[in-house]
Amino acid sequence: MQLFFREYGEGSPLIILHGLFGSSDNWLTQAKLLSPSYKVYTVDLRDHGQSPHSDAFNYPSMVADLAEFIDAQNIKNPVILGHSMGGKVAMNFALTHPDKLDKLIVVDISPRRYDLEHYVIVKGLNAIPIGTLASRNEADTLLSEYVPEPDVRQFLLKNLQRKAEGGFTWKINLPLISEQLSNIGVDLHVQGTFEKPTLFIRGRFSKYIPDSDWEKITSVFPNARLETMETGHWVQAEKPQEFVDVVTRWLNA
Repeated sequence: MQLFFREYGEGSPLIILHGLFGSSDNWLTQAKLLSPSYKVYTVDLRDHGQSPHSDAFNYPSMVADLAEFIDAQNIKNPVILGHSMGGKVAMNFALTHPDKLDKLIVVDISPRRYDLEHYVIVKGLNAIPIGTLASRNEADTLLSEYVPEPDVRQFLLKNLQRKAEGGFTWKINLPLISEQLSNIGVDLHVQGTFEKPTLFIRGRFSKYIPDSDWEKITSVFPNARLETMETGHWVQAEKPQEFVDVVTRWLNA
C-alpha cells in the first residue's frame, strides 16, 4: 500500500508514526522543530488520514506498508519514532527488518498485550450520524456522552472531513477499525531481539509503561534507555519542545 506522507527539512532521515485515530497532521509542530537537523517524514498509517482504506487492520499489514514506504522513498538507515499504536508498529518493524533502520524511538507503549479502553471511543464515533451530521458542534455534543475530555474529543474529531457536495465523512476507516480493533491491543507478533539503540519515552502520569514493564522491554530491546516526562499519554503534544529536546539529546549522545 502506498502511504500518504509529509516531509520536512534536510539531514538524516527520521520517520514518525502516529497512534490510533491520529494522522501525520498531529506531528506538524514536532516535525518542524526537528526539521533543522533531520529530514522528517510523517506518515499516515493505513485506514488513517489520507492513506488508503483497506480490508485488514493489523500490525503485520502496517509493518509491510512501512517497509514498502521506505523502499519506495529510498530511505537509508532512518530513525523510526512511533507513538502508542505507531510505537507498536515501529517495534514490530524493528524486529522484522532490523537492517532497515538505525535507531528506534518508542513513545508511551510497551512490547506487550494491552486491554484496550478504546471501545467506548469507537462506540461514541459510531454514534455520530455521519450521513446527516450538520456541524462539528453537533458531533462534539454527541461524542461528549462517551468521551468527557474536550481535548480528546478535539483530537478525535480531526478525523471529520467536509465533503465538497456538503455534509461530512470520516477520514479514518471507522467500520474496519471498529471491526478489527482487537488487533491493536495484541502483543508483538515478531519474536527475537533488536540490538540497536532504542529510546523509550513515557509520561509519568500515563499508565502505559509502568516500572514493571522494564524487564520485558530490555529482554526484547537490550540496548534500551528510558526517559520519563511530566505528562500523560500524549507526551509529544503536551510538551512538544521538551519532547523534541529529549529526542535530540539522545540522538546526538
